[in-house]
Amino acid sequence: MSQLKDADYFLDISQEVCPFTFVRTKLLLERMEPGKILEVRLQGHEPRENVPRSALELGHDVLGMYVEDEATPEGCYRLRIRKR
Repeated sequence: MSQLKDADYFLDISQEVCPFTFVRTKLLLERMEPGKILEVRLQGHEPRENVPRSALELGHDVLGMYVEDEATPEGCYRLRIRKR
């Protein structure tokens, strides 16, 4: 990931459960300026499915998701979103 632009914002929702995972993400996205990048740390199947889908539905760009920690059963992931 070193070739990617550093994120402008970071949010750790790895200990949250749905629907709070996207609620917290959405609230931060609303405060951000267009073009800024948010990196979200998340864990679990539901957040991995729901957070990127919801961001896309709101018109933001999902830049990608990668595994942070393969050692945990649910795994921690990093999701990058560009605010539109």
